Amino acid sequence: MPLKRPTGEALAREIAARTGYAFKDLRLLETALTHSSAVKATSNNERLEFLGDRVLGLIVADMLLKQFPEAREGDIAPRFNALVEARTCSNIGLEIELDKYMRADSALKSGGRRAGGNYLADAVEALVAAIYVDGGIDAARAFVLRFWEPLARLAIEKPANPKGELQEWIAKSSEARPAYAIEGREGPDHQPVFTVSVRVAGFEPAQGTGSSRRAAEEAAAAAFLVREGVWTAERGAA
Repeated sequence: MPLKRPTGEALAREIAARTGYAFKDLRLLETALTHSSAVKATSNNERLEFLGDRVLGLIVADMLLKQFPEAREGDIAPRFNALVEARTCSNIGLEIELDKYMRADSALKSGGRRAGGNYLADAVEALVAAIYVDGGIDAARAFVLRFWEPLARLAIEKPANPKGELQEWIAKSSEARPAYAIEGREGPDHQPVFTVSVRVAGFEPAQGTGSSRRAAEEAAAAAFLVREGVWTAERGAA
């Protein structure tokens, strides 16, 4: 039988142990950890998620500008996108073990640990916002730097941009442009799987799947680059 989810002071203590931040407003913490699918919930974290996305973006952008003072915007932007994307936030949610503390539909939570899950990415953004509201920008910055700064330091190489690299590779030999089309969408609304094809005149199409249209397009572009020998299979799977 699973352990009962802690609430109140017990929840605040466990979250503080994992994040380094102790909440003063316990209702705010509860709201940040309540998904819209939670049964009988009177509030959820959607508004906090909206705010947290902006707070996270500001802090990560400031962090990168300080960490790479000589880098051009074109070199920083892909790093920024990689650090604030849903997959990164989901992984941080798993690292903190937020899935143990979330109020959400049981079916939603059962898939969260296996695949990260967008609901955990949303919860991480909501948590950033809750820390900001409860403790101010310095508290939010301390939390973000604790978990995101090591990831930025590990990103020695410019993060992969398969759609951009495919466009550049095609442009070297023709005026054709890659065309992306959704071939299918499966799964429930909270955890969809998109299948997208990319077509380029003179080449066979390639397909990719992902939890969003953008992710599926990137997977399709990566598959195209691997097939044509532009990328190694290892890079395409990264």
